[in-house]
Formats: sequence, C-alpha cells, structure tokens
Amino acid sequence: MNLKVFLLSFQLKSVGPKLVPFFKTVAIFFVLFGEDDKPGSIVYCIVKCLPVISLMLFVLLNGMNLAEYYRYSRRVLIGLVFSCVGDICLVWPEKYFELGILMFAIAQVSYARAFGWRPLKPYHGGAVFLVGSLIFLLLSPTLKGIILYLVAGYITLIGTMAWRAVARVELMDDLWTWTKLCGCGGALLFVISDVTIAVNKFAFRVPCEHQIIMLTYYAAQLGITLSVVDSPIDELLEISGNMQNGAVK
Repeated sequence: MNLKVFLLSFQLKSVGPKLVPFFKTVAIFFVLFGEDDKPGSIVYCIVKCLPVISLMLFVLLNGMNLAEYYRYSRRVLIGLVFSCVGDICLVWPEKYFELGILMFAIAQVSYARAFGWRPLKPYHGGAVFLVGSLIFLLLSPTLKGIILYLVAGYITLIGTMAWRAVARVELMDDLWTWTKLCGCGGALLFVISDVTIAVNKFAFRVPCEHQIIMLTYYAAQLGITLSVVDSPIDELLEISGNMQNGAVK
C-alpha cells in the first residue's frame, strides 16, 4: 500500500507542471467571460479554445508516436481536436450549431474508441441508455426537422462514450491508479455539460447555465485527458496479454 501511495504521489508531481497552462487559461476565461458568453466575438472564441488546446499539448508532452502503445493517447488527442473545432462552431450557433453537434459527435466516437469495448458490462450500458432515452423524451417535443435526428444521434454517441468510460473502471483495482477514474468522471461531466446545453436551448432556461456548462465541460476534458497518463503501460500489458494468449492457442 505504501508503494502504491508513493507511485500515486510521484505521478501527480510529474503531471502537475504540465497542467499549469490549462488552469491558467481556464482562469483567464472565467475572469474575462465568467458572467456570460460573447457570441460572434473572435476574442471569446480564442480564449474559449485555449484550455482545450493546452490539453492537446499535455497529451503530446505525455508522449506520442505511431506505435500501438500510444493508440489510446492518439484517440483522446483526436477527440480534443474535434472538440476544439466544435467549440469554435458553437461561438456562432445561429450558423454552425448543427456543424458543432457533428464535431462533438466525432469527438465522442474517438473517446469511446479510446475507452474500448472490454469489459462489455451491458447492464451499465442499459442504465446509461435508459437515462439518455428519458432526456430525449424531455427534449423531443421542441425538436423539429433534422435537429431531431441530430440530437437523437448525439445522445446515442455520448451515451456510448459514457458507458464505455464507466465500464472500464474496476473500483477496487483502479482506486490507486486513478487515471481510469479520471476518464470516467470526465465522461460523466461531459454528459452533464451537454445535457445542460440541450435543456437550456430546447426545453427551459437553466439558471447560471453558462457557468455550469463551461465548468463541467473544462473539467470533463481535463478528466478524459488525464486518463492518458499511464495509457501506454495499459496498452503494452494488453498487447502482451494478447500475444501470450495467441501463443498458448
């Protein structure tokens, strides 16, 4: 147990300095735009994207190449890139809201692919999709035309992403590794952020919606990004296990 505590402390110390740009840019965003967003503002667009860009740099600094060991990191990086493009689209929602949904949908697919499909845990998936169905029933009376199908598709994709993030956590085994817990927490916060956006836009006004949306969004992206910290080790162990199983067969 003492060794696990030491390793946890060492990991946190090595990760901390790389996150300084993220926390600084988040602070700048809320100082400048903490009360409300500024649709159509180039300055708002740049400041809004800086925290996600800083998380992209974090993933790159953690290590990146085309080897199989960095497959997880590459998929998270792709998710961050498409999230950033989605952020830009949503600065001008009158023109690009549907495109923004598409960009975030691609991000959710990339995150879900990173989290993987083992263990499957179908009961977790059933619970997630039950909640997603209830949310869609709440929103559907006000959705017309193509947006109805876009919202339905997006709920399915973000629900899948959340299911896969939750399913990969084995609480007692992962308590000390912490990175899978960060990914799980990030996925759930992403759901909260996007549900708040949808309810505020299509159902009813959510008090303090801007602060809730952006706080949960940045925290979500942080949690998912932190899950890359020991992902090369997990990928190495999985590949080694597959090779051993193949040798046995």
